[in-house]
Amino acid sequence: MSNQVTKFGRSATQLVFGSITLALVTLMSLCLHAHFAATAFAYLVVILLFSQMDSFIASATLSMVSVAALAYFFAPPTFSLWIDDPQDLQVVVAFFTASIVGTYLIGKIRQEREDALETAARLQRIAADLRDREKQWREIFEHNPVMYFMVDEAGTVLNVNTFGATQLGYTPTELIGQSVLKVFQDEDRAFVRKRVAVSLEMVGQSHTWDVRKIRKDGSVLWVRENAKAMLWADDKPIVLIACEDITEQKRTELALQRSEAHLAQAQELSHTGSFGWDVASDEPFWSKETFRIFQYDPATKPRPQLVIDRTHPEDRASVQQIIDRAMQHQEDFEHEYRLLMPDGSIKHLHARARATRTASGDIEFVGAATDITAAKQAEQQLRRSEAYLAEAQHLTHTGSWSWDPHRRNFVYRSAEVDRLFGFDPEEAVSIDAIRSRIHPDDLPRLQEVQRQAIEDKGGNFEYDFRVLLPDGAIRRIHSVAHAVVSSDGSATELIGTHMDVTEQHAARERLENTLAALRESEQRFRDYAETASDWLWETGPDHLVTHLSEHTSAAGILATGLIGQPRWEIACDVEVEPEKWQQHRATLDARLPFRDLIYRTVNRMGSPIYVRTSGKPFFDAGGNFLGYRGVSTDITATIRADQAEQELRKAQAELAHVTRVTTLGELTTSIAHEINQPLAAIISNADACLGWMGREAPDLSAARCSVEWIIEDAIRASEVIRRVRALAKKGEIEMGPLDINDVVKEVIALVTRELVSQQVTLRTELAPVLPTILGDRVQLQQVIINLVMNGIEAMQTVEDRTRELVIRSSMDDTGRVQLAVTDCGVGIAEDDTDRVLDPFFTTKSSGLGMGLSICRSIVEAHGGRLSIVRKPEPGATFQFALPLHKEVVS
Repeated sequence: MSNQVTKFGRSATQLVFGSITLALVTLMSLCLHAHFAATAFAYLVVILLFSQMDSFIASATLSMVSVAALAYFFAPPTFSLWIDDPQDLQVVVAFFTASIVGTYLIGKIRQEREDALETAARLQRIAADLRDREKQWREIFEHNPVMYFMVDEAGTVLNVNTFGATQLGYTPTELIGQSVLKVFQDEDRAFVRKRVAVSLEMVGQSHTWDVRKIRKDGSVLWVRENAKAMLWADDKPIVLIACEDITEQKRTELALQRSEAHLAQAQELSHTGSFGWDVASDEPFWSKETFRIFQYDPATKPRPQLVIDRTHPEDRASVQQIIDRAMQHQEDFEHEYRLLMPDGSIKHLHARARATRTASGDIEFVGAATDITAAKQAEQQLRRSEAYLAEAQHLTHTGSWSWDPHRRNFVYRSAEVDRLFGFDPEEAVSIDAIRSRIHPDDLPRLQEVQRQAIEDKGGNFEYDFRVLLPDGAIRRIHSVAHAVVSSDGSATELIGTHMDVTEQHAARERLENTLAALRESEQRFRDYAETASDWLWETGPDHLVTHLSEHTSAAGILATGLIGQPRWEIACDVEVEPEKWQQHRATLDARLPFRDLIYRTVNRMGSPIYVRTSGKPFFDAGGNFLGYRGVSTDITATIRADQAEQELRKAQAELAHVTRVTTLGELTTSIAHEINQPLAAIISNADACLGWMGREAPDLSAARCSVEWIIEDAIRASEVIRRVRALAKKGEIEMGPLDINDVVKEVIALVTRELVSQQVTLRTELAPVLPTILGDRVQLQQVIINLVMNGIEAMQTVEDRTRELVIRSSMDDTGRVQLAVTDCGVGIAEDDTDRVLDPFFTTKSSGLGMGLSICRSIVEAHGGRLSIVRKPEPGATFQFALPLHKEVVS
């Protein structure tokens, strides 16, 4: 609308001023009487001039006005619009055409010029605008806090903004023309090259990736690159890359990842799992450690029921109650319970949760579950250790304590400390009461030690003191203390132990006395060794004598003559007893100890002597055999005494045999009677047998019975003869298991006739069951016969009472078999009691005094003892006891 108004205004102006100009030209031409053509030309110039004002209508109007003026004023007839002259008409037509065409052309030219000017102005404005925009975008490109790179398809940097170059520590000129890979780490360059190639393949599409860049100083910069490939003016592709600094973000992410890893590691190390529970959505969350604690697959969806399922049956009710109460009251909860695992093991769990409100106002429980199994076990172990420690202190009488030197009181003391001072640990005891139990002479010493420990500020201190117990006893205490020093160097506490060393003190005194006695004993035995007949010897690994003590002179052996010789060259019985020496050599080769090797040698006077020796091998620290050490004894006197004893025993055996034979002589009548009885029966049975056989019809059955009786009587006579021969036989002692009752019965069979002839009644009181003894049947029969015959003789003069002989067998108080023979004769005078068993003592006018002596020797040879038992009634009792057979004992 404004353009139209403007154009109208310009047209009106052009028309008005053009008309005025034409009027002036007309007036001038009239005044000057100008030619028709000149006036037309003047009009044409005016019209063309005013046509510059950009109004074709006004120019056309002026042209028509000019034609009218030419026709009216200058073409004949004048003052008329009609033109008679054809030439003038041509001029007018030419004028009008020229004005119209000229006006149009001028208008066109002017319009084109205005359009050109307008276009130029617009282009200038556009160029200026572009320059402004370029300046703005360059400023944005240069100073935008984002790193921009422009690279070609070869990866060469075409452009980089100042901010980006500065951020990498370069100037733009240092990067332009260089490979973009320069600012990447070696291990990341293949990745960047691949991403740029992908961007070039997909022109116009954006691509984003995270990568590290290296600053000029070598530090690392994390960036998020957004790249887009586009075609350049020459259709060459370029890649524009915008890089966002995400270093802090990466650090935060890495820190978060590290924190999460640390948290997971910490949870694993501390056996603590975290959990969350949104009550409204019923969406629990468990950490990895929580799944591990409950031993569920992490892929399992966590539910409260899973906790109940794993809970120990004895704890399920309480756990369910706690969960229900927490949901109902929406409050924090904390509890401990046990888990029963699939493998049957037990876990102790401590769970704690806090109720919080989410942004939406819902209740959410956030908590942690800690596996405290190890702590529980450690707690149980600690309690057990404390119990063991208390018991150990009680058993060892050792108490521990802690003393505050500033308050002068106990910070801690174990129950055993109170017991050491004679107090009940269950009762409260003051420090004054404890101090009152310390011996007055030791109290200053204790105070001095405490003061010294505080002043010296450290170290261990040992001291002894005595405790006076209420019953008057004295208990000796050994204490070890240590001062605890604080950071400022002052002693803050004394820690120590009290140990009851009363027994050790007494033992030390006993030990000192024992050591004194031992030294005395050592000296005594050294004196014994120096004066004893035994001598010490030592041989080397080749068994040659290397050392002999000086005691060899006591046996008449010259030590210097034996050095360097083996034992078998010193002995004189090697050829006589080769087996003994072969066994001895084998023992030495096996390096085994030997005892009581007896061999015969000669002394320096040439007389035979007997030596008993024992030895033991000895070795060095490396186990190398060094030889033998031992002791030798001259047993010549013992050997000769044994030989004499054997001769004596032989003589005793001869004497015992003589005694038995004499006894048999005394029993001749009884023996003859014992033999005659079966012989007479044999004769009678033989006659009867002949009678049964002499019948017309022989009675074979009766004859057979007679023959059987003959055989029985013959065996009976043979048994009597056997017993007599056994008593009369001279031979070695034959020890064997015996029943003492059987021996008594055999003796009774031999002395029955003598008892009858002397009118003696025999009564036996034999124990029904007695253990077996070890003895010689013949010798024990001799002892019993001798005791029975002595009893019969002792009752020969008895007329006023029944002559009774009693034989008893029993077990004595020591568990041995005992046999007693009691008569009712004249007895034994009190003065003769101690001598009646001695050799050659007798109360008989014709006796030798050897019977009871031989009986005692026989009983003692059997390990028993023959004795006389005093009795108030007339007569005497002789008894002996024998040990049991070893098989019975075992």
